[in-house]
Amino acid sequence: MRPACRERLPAVVQAADVGIPDQLFSLVALIAVANGALLTMIMASRLVFGMAEQRLLPRLRGRVLPGRRTPWVATVLTTVVAMGLTLVGDLGDLANAVVLLLVFLSTDVAVLVLVLRRDRVEQEHFRAPAVLPVLAIASCLLLLWQQEGRTWLLAGAELAVGVLLYLLARAPWWSRVDAPAPETAGSAR
Repeated sequence: MRPACRERLPAVVQAADVGIPDQLFSLVALIAVANGALLTMIMASRLVFGMAEQRLLPRLRGRVLPGRRTPWVATVLTTVVAMGLTLVGDLGDLANAVVLLLVFLSTDVAVLVLVLRRDRVEQEHFRAPAVLPVLAIASCLLLLWQQEGRTWLLAGAELAVGVLLYLLARAPWWSRVDAPAPETAGSAR
């Protein structure tokens, strides 16, 4: 954690004056960070699994455990990548860049909600009031505006690597390095 963050968190607790002991606050913060990391790792492994099923990644990454149907190769791969990324540069900068990309994704979803509202369909379905996605877009833009330049650079580098991997996956020779189709029937847990 960057020194500025170490100084800000206790200051927030002291300013709130709710009487939370420092040790309890540290425990809650540790659990919250661990929970966020766990959810991100689960999401990343399922994303890799889905990309393997769509043949955007070699199908080997879509292998699942026979009894539980858990995508074990994707889980191991994303864990190794995450461990490697923690060794490169400042972990806080990396986290900020990932959050920046997630805010971009949230902005895209809000825009798509507005676009999909115009589609006419025959069946009943949920329709969010137009003000909700508009507020979501506004809040995402505010969050994007507050990011530092180095966060934008790192997020841009991450995005460029993603685009490069996508282009490689679309290359004609990619199917030659593909592993035999593994057992991937059904959804991953």
